[in-house]
Parts: sequence; structure tokens; C-alpha cells
Amino acid sequence: MNLKGQNIKKSLFSEWRTIDTAQSAASIFDITHDQEPTLENYCIALLEKVFTIPQSQLPEFINYQLQIAQDGNTWLNKFEKLLANNEELFFSQKALSRFNKLYNIIEKKRTELQSSSIKETKQSTPKRLINAESEDRYFSFFEIKQQVEKMESFNDQILFLNEEIFEYRQADIISINSKLHSYDQQCVQLIEKLQTLRKMRSEIEKEKELELEKKLITKKLKFNGNLNQLVDIFYQLSRELFVDGKSFIDASNGDIVNMIVNNFIDKDNNEISPQTVETILKPSRGDKRPKTHKRIDLDNFL
Repeated sequence: MNLKGQNIKKSLFSEWRTIDTAQSAASIFDITHDQEPTLENYCIALLEKVFTIPQSQLPEFINYQLQIAQDGNTWLNKFEKLLANNEELFFSQKALSRFNKLYNIIEKKRTELQSSSIKETKQSTPKRLINAESEDRYFSFFEIKQQVEKMESFNDQILFLNEEIFEYRQADIISINSKLHSYDQQCVQLIEKLQTLRKMRSEIEKEKELELEKKLITKKLKFNGNLNQLVDIFYQLSRELFVDGKSFIDASNGDIVNMIVNNFIDKDNNEISPQTVETILKPSRGDKRPKTHKRIDLDNFL
């Protein structure tokens, strides 16, 4: 069954293991992939596996996934969330019996994991780094922070932490480590840190872009003559001097104004006023252009 292209709602697994499709040694219960092993692709491949393996093998399939997971309880919770997020898919595929069976298996495995954890807690995290424990799982900010740091997507990080906050606040907590800060508060602080760092990185990137733009902007040339002499040069090239019946510069007054203002400063290092340039360019304002003896006569150079 191919679910690619469908609106699959992912669950924020903190860990996932996939095998390249080309590896012939993969178990029939392995989640295989032929694309980049991302969280989204893992969720799609996991659902595809759920729909394709025989119902009689579903318990064995879930057992296999729990064996390779570092934290079976967490994986089971995320798997249950994945099923709940995509419940409509089971209805549309007329696979309601498969959906119900998966939920029954999950409840049974959860009970088994809880009873076994009483005898032997399955965790690599030291007790001193566990903030709190509930009947279903333990909450370790030390562990969660490491998982968040492995996530490349900022949105996945924020969603995962918010989901952890909700799970903690809804859990039936049976013990709290008084030497550590509240689990949910630490998650909130990490969210604030990630958001602040993202904003700072964005601002730094914008500053870098502005600096680059400034470097790319052409340095304005200083014209040591009178401004009306500079403008008159462009006036001659656009209105008085011709080549093959066409003016040397084919441009409107507005184009010339922009050219002069954006590329020149006057002899006193001041910016040039576009209104002044526009006035000098008007054919009716010959009084504003230089007198004949002060004019830079381009006709002598052409």
C-alpha cells in the first residue's frame, strides 16, 4: 500500500529506525525506506507496514519495534498517537477491525511494560536525572533535551516539546525528583530558548544580507564641476546630439534623474536633489543650464 501523497498526520517520535530498501537482510518487520529517512517518511512507512502485514502478525510486529526501541513506552505512546491522528484513514480503507486490534495490542503491551518496569526499570538514564515518574513512563528533561538537539526541524522541536508538556501535565505522577526543576517548566524554558535563538539567527542573517547589499551598491562618483554642468552633459546626449538620426542616450527625464542621483554626489560631497536635476533637464529652463562659455561642449569630442 502506497500512502505517499496522502494527507498523513505524523506523530513526533523521538527516535526511529529505518532500513534502506536495498538491504536484502532486512526483517519483514523492519521499516524500510527508499527516500531520505525523515520523521515524516518514517510515519508514512510505518502506516504502510501496518496496512500490509497480516493481522495475525501485528503483535509480533509491535514486539519487534519495542525490542529495537531504546524507550519502549515512549515509542508505544507515539505509535498510538500516530494511529489516532490518522483514524480517518482506517475508516476510508475499511480497516476498522485492524485499527481496533492495534489498539488492543497497544493496551496489552503497555500493561506488560508497566509490570516489567516494576521488576526492572528499562532505562539508560540515571535516576538522579529523572524529573518525575508516572504509571506509564518516566520524564527526564536531560534525555528529552538530547533528543531535541538531534532534530533538524525547528517546528518538530517545538511540537515535540509541547507534546511532552501536555503528556506530563496529564499524567498520573507517582514520584517527583525534588532536586530537579519541574519537567514541564524546563521544557517551556527550552522552547523559549529555541525561539529566542531562532529570532537572533534570523536578525543576524538579515544584518549580513544588508551588509552584503551595501557592499554591492556602487560607490557614488564625485563630480567636481557645477551640478548644472553634469546634468547638461546628459541633456546634450539625450536631446541635442544624434547618431544615425537617434539621440546618443535613449532615456526619459526620469531615467536620467535616477541615473545622476543614484551614481553621483556634488563637489561638496552632498547628495544631489532629484528635483533640482529634473528642473535643469526641462527644455524650458535653459536659464538653469550652464552658459555657453561654461558648458562642457560634447560636440567637440564626437
